[in-house]
Amino acid sequence: MKRIYLILIVLIGITSCQKDLEKLNVDTKHPTKVPGNFLFANAQVALADQVATPNVNLNNWKLWAQYWTETTYTDESNYDVVTRDIASNNFRTYYRNILRDFLEAKNIIGEEVTAGDAEAAAKQNRILITDILMVYTYQRMVDMFGNVPYTEALDIDNISPVYDDAFTIYKDLINRLDTDLGGLDATNGSFGSDDLYFSGDVDMWKKFANTLKVKLGITLSSVDETLAKKTVELAYKKGFGPGENCELAYPGGINANPIFENLIQSGRHDYVATSTIIDIMNDLADPRLYPYFTLVDTSSNPAEVKLAYYGGDAGYSSAYTQYSHIPNTNTDAGERLSTDVDGSNVADETFPMVMLDYTEMCFYLSEAAERGYSVGGSAEDWYNKGITSSMNFWLGKHYNPTDVASMTAAYLANPDVAYSTAPGDWHQKIGIQAWLAFYYRGFVGYTSFRRLGYPEMHQVPSPAEGSGGTVPRRITYPIAEQTLNAASYAEAASAIGGDLLKTHIFWDK
Repeated sequence: MKRIYLILIVLIGITSCQKDLEKLNVDTKHPTKVPGNFLFANAQVALADQVATPNVNLNNWKLWAQYWTETTYTDESNYDVVTRDIASNNFRTYYRNILRDFLEAKNIIGEEVTAGDAEAAAKQNRILITDILMVYTYQRMVDMFGNVPYTEALDIDNISPVYDDAFTIYKDLINRLDTDLGGLDATNGSFGSDDLYFSGDVDMWKKFANTLKVKLGITLSSVDETLAKKTVELAYKKGFGPGENCELAYPGGINANPIFENLIQSGRHDYVATSTIIDIMNDLADPRLYPYFTLVDTSSNPAEVKLAYYGGDAGYSSAYTQYSHIPNTNTDAGERLSTDVDGSNVADETFPMVMLDYTEMCFYLSEAAERGYSVGGSAEDWYNKGITSSMNFWLGKHYNPTDVASMTAAYLANPDVAYSTAPGDWHQKIGIQAWLAFYYRGFVGYTSFRRLGYPEMHQVPSPAEGSGGTVPRRITYPIAEQTLNAASYAEAASAIGGDLLKTHIFWDK
């Protein structure tokens, strides 16, 4: 019997040692499962970086919106998306780096065990907030490409997802926001400091979601007037108020604004302002020229200096030293006001990336009022609020509030700006001022141009094949999709009217 006990003790000892040894094989510094909060924050950064970056491999929207043009290599300003396979880079970034991380964050958070009602409510809030950002991302994808993978997207076991109808996706995105808003509980927390946009403020996420609903709704106005009107009218009162926005504040250093990384840190001089935007702003005596661009010496006489804002023609090679470019506090110190503060210029390393704001919503509501929607004010009211909001954001970084108010009032009194006397119909009035306000958010400005038709864009010298010789209406699908997902690609291309740069998105009437 003693022998049996001895054997059991030895076996127990061996088993215990094996378990201890197995623990040594666990790499505690590199867990196999990343926490949901970390994935959420990582996707937030990836999304903001993609929206902000001017890297021509990833984001050409500032060029297509004709805010900027290139100095030497002008392929992208002429709408070439093939040489650098820009479509594939966008697809990969949005699906793999952003949407997939958001989905995985939702799944991991969903598996968490909570203790008590407060934790359960906070967990639910985190899941719903993550879904709201997925809606934001999918809208951008649809507005870029048209039909895209949606119902079968993000499944790593399905390498050939179908492309869903873009209008159907839009309607589902609105339904998702309704569900998310219905479930958010502002009396409880969410991500806290792991939320890099709102620090876990659930009330602000509700405002963000409602502002996003306004954006989705107004974009549908030329397709489904009933749904558009209902969506906008139900959401606008609960959206952002004056001075409110959603942004990622870059701390600088290794986490700097991508515009700084590409324009300043790289030491490259790839972009200057276009004559498209400079000429309009000069004609309107727009005070935002100062924060938008630098002055340049336009004198042909070496003995004199004549400083002015001067832009290069879109698509043409434009020497960096001869045209206005994007300001930076450090590199353009001699041209900046003594009252400027660090981080106040677009190309500064800490300049924030605005994802959605009150300014944007105001211009949508101005349009909504013109369409007969009940939005608590006239088209002129919201138009003036949009311009004022934009002035406060840009000029407020350089001037005191009294001066900002004075410059704004003078601008609004300009007969070419005032809503009652500005040239053209409402499409032109709102279109030009919205486009000016959306500067540095290239895709938003480009989409505003597609929707409203203004301002008039300049003809580039060598428009890419398939663009119809004008500014593209969409970006083409990734080249790889033609072989790796051939059947779905062919069906999608046929459904939208051809995989061409000139093909219109469903809402682009």
